[in-house]
Amino acid sequence: MKACIVQPAYSTDHAASDAYFEAEMAFFDACDPTMDLIVFPEACDCPCLAHTNEQFLESVQKYNGRLLAKAADTARRCAAVVFVCGYDTSYPGYRNTTFAFDKSGTLVGKYFKEHLTPGESSKRHLDDAYTFAPSAPTVLTVDGVRYAFLTCYDFYFYENFARIAREHVDVIIGCSHQRSDTHQALEIMTRFLAYNTNAYVVRASVSMDVNATVGGASMIVSPDGTVLANLKSEVGMTTATFDPHDKYYKPAGFGGALAAHYEYIEAGRRPWKYRPAGSAIVHHDALMAYPRVCAHRGFSTVAPENSMPAFGAAVALGAEEIEFDLWWTKDGEIVSIHDSKLDRVSTGTGRVYEHTLAELEALDFGSKHSARFAGLKIVKFEDILKKFSCHTVMNIHLKTPTNAYDYDPATLQKIIDLIDKYDCRRYVYFMSGNDKLLQLAGEMAPDIARCCGGGDAPWEIVERALRTGCKKVQLFKPYFNKAMIDKAHANGIRCNVFWSDDPEETKQFLGMGIDTILTNDYQTIAQTVKSYEKQEGVL
Repeated sequence: MKACIVQPAYSTDHAASDAYFEAEMAFFDACDPTMDLIVFPEACDCPCLAHTNEQFLESVQKYNGRLLAKAADTARRCAAVVFVCGYDTSYPGYRNTTFAFDKSGTLVGKYFKEHLTPGESSKRHLDDAYTFAPSAPTVLTVDGVRYAFLTCYDFYFYENFARIAREHVDVIIGCSHQRSDTHQALEIMTRFLAYNTNAYVVRASVSMDVNATVGGASMIVSPDGTVLANLKSEVGMTTATFDPHDKYYKPAGFGGALAAHYEYIEAGRRPWKYRPAGSAIVHHDALMAYPRVCAHRGFSTVAPENSMPAFGAAVALGAEEIEFDLWWTKDGEIVSIHDSKLDRVSTGTGRVYEHTLAELEALDFGSKHSARFAGLKIVKFEDILKKFSCHTVMNIHLKTPTNAYDYDPATLQKIIDLIDKYDCRRYVYFMSGNDKLLQLAGEMAPDIARCCGGGDAPWEIVERALRTGCKKVQLFKPYFNKAMIDKAHANGIRCNVFWSDDPEETKQFLGMGIDTILTNDYQTIAQTVKSYEKQEGVL
């Protein structure tokens, strides 16, 4: 791949905007078909400093259309992938946007700047509502190359680098200004980004002046931190050739196996020590100790099952896990309810998947548990994630009409995408008695743990878990014995049991080696497990 970075001149004289914009257009014309990747800096449709919001709007309205048309034309002419940053005018207030054009000149993706400066929000009044919502990194695959993005102010949020690294990207596109940082600081930041993400960084900025020691520093950096090109304060363009799939691997600690730097860091990460963790973040599934108590459908003896009050009560009491069930609606939304039929827990009738979300939300899901919960609405999966992601481990029961049902991959992908949106893959696992679904989940998200349920062959659950690659089984009483538990443990498989609300039975299960007790009566069973651990000398 031959990558080209363009560094135009920049001026604080807004009256010179026409001349500076035409200079940008000339850089497009200077690009040639030997180039595979072309990157321009931030805010190309505002080529000189806008001192007022009126000047800003004037520039965007005047230049935006020409900028995007020129970028598309250049991509076609050069058969190159072109990234150019301007403002997406289809949103109220506009969005600071990196536009991606493929080799045919087709707009194939957009990246909205994730971290707006205070001035962009308060003075420019850009649309910033999306920046306050959880989201996974924007990743765009073009011709087999995975691109991620940072724009200017984004470069300062180092905590995001680790999140981007987990997307296994090849190239990070940085359309930037960063007009007050020194060349040295900009190089440090960019090399740090490349090294921590194991990706090439292709960063384009603007020259503040040919003699300036700040701003500029458009550069291309390899995953090992080598600077392949750096324009410093030069006005112009330069190229570097590299294989975007080349990665840098080093020993993961002295004498360790080769790994990417971020993989070595991930192995020892302690998210509860720093942002964005906070005091409510708990150990993820691979680190959380056993035995555990899993609040089955939440604390369902005190609040309606599969409801936010039930989940909240369990989490507030320290539940290591909560369990809930997911179905799809007629219009493709994901909701939490156990039965396929509505009549037991709501004022509705029929199957959940025969109703739209709006129709389900018109029903009462609380009064059949208690008049105190009258008016409670059905819970969307995203509601659970939004409130409790990373606050507890989630045992997610993927429901199907039968254990031989062919699950829709698009529905499963939607569930996975929601998990990614809230960055909690390590805090969830999928449970099902449907072996075909377990196989599908393993293919679509192999790093999300899976738990084999009893299904139609509960006595064969350990063999089925081994066959489907599950790391957990959910034994269904009375269809198990200690020999099954021992066999599971011998193969590195953890054992849940469904279910126990009785303290004496719980102790028997713990004595057999059960790892996680599912219960409807969280507080009683949690105290029983704590007492048992203390008695056995675990605590």
